[in-house]
Amino acid sequence: MLVKEELNRYNRQMILPELGLKGQEKIKAATVLVIGAGGLGCPVLQYLAAAGVGTIGIVDDDVIELSNLQRQILYNHTDIGLSKAKTAAAKLKLLNPHVAFTVYHERFKADNAVNICQDYDLVIDCSDNFTTRYLVNDTCVSLGKTLIFGSILQFEGQVAVFNHHGGSNYRDLYPAPPTENINCVEGGVIGILPGIIGLYMANEALKLICNIGENLSGKLMTIDALNNTVSVFKIAQERETFIAKPQKVMQTSEEIDKKTLNQWLSEAPDQIFLIDVREEYEHEENHIGGVNISLYELPSALSSIPPYKKVVCYCQTGQRSKMAVKVLKESYEGEVYSLTGGLSVHY
Repeated sequence: MLVKEELNRYNRQMILPELGLKGQEKIKAATVLVIGAGGLGCPVLQYLAAAGVGTIGIVDDDVIELSNLQRQILYNHTDIGLSKAKTAAAKLKLLNPHVAFTVYHERFKADNAVNICQDYDLVIDCSDNFTTRYLVNDTCVSLGKTLIFGSILQFEGQVAVFNHHGGSNYRDLYPAPPTENINCVEGGVIGILPGIIGLYMANEALKLICNIGENLSGKLMTIDALNNTVSVFKIAQERETFIAKPQKVMQTSEEIDKKTLNQWLSEAPDQIFLIDVREEYEHEENHIGGVNISLYELPSALSSIPPYKKVVCYCQTGQRSKMAVKVLKESYEGEVYSLTGGLSVHY
């Protein structure tokens, strides 16, 4: 039941015909867990709190550092050294006193994952490492929880909805973690990107809570903030595909490192077809050979790829090349690989 002050506070979204009073009541009744109160977590938390989500859990064992302030704009320089989770909850309570916050100033680990997640309707993964992402995913799968995922690096971001009504999960997109993990500390990130991706994540959360619109279940949205390109890819459920076509999945979901690529090129260069899936200007600045077919042009350029070769896709960080593998595996008959870590890895 909304009190009078809440009716005034949420008026602008309640007048939306897709939402209305019933939708706002659903938002107030919702319980959402946000794992990570950093770059992605800050905008997600701010907008969910502003929208009136009834109960928000915040999981983060980190403290605020000076280098965070370029993108984690919920905090300021007087907060340096303080707990992110506790500080976020205190600031958000000032933003909206009608929201209840539960703070977990601890690392999300295997021994506490289920206990933390089990009481929430929806889980949002704003973490920044593969270990946590796989743990969050597997916990949500085991508990039957819908998971909203986001990631950022340099100028590129990703958003997806996993395990929604038994839909695809994180392991369908990335069956195993890459051998090289380039994060924002090493690869950098433009400060605005977490805001862009975080807002998409918060928007997905509100749509799921209110059961409105089209969500990103079974899809991966990629956003390149440098070139203003947005793409949405369909995610195959590999656990089902593997049963039906084990050989194809094994051939087309691999990653290789630069050492392996160099070995292949020295042993049988005629059998390798190298594709730089970045934009033309990026290819001109630096590349390791091959042809340049932008990720966004790849679907219309399939006929230019010779059949039955080992196709190796590469980009700056390894993110776009993974998406290229997903595109190619739908129709290409040969083996397709992504170069792990892309050109950001120093060999």
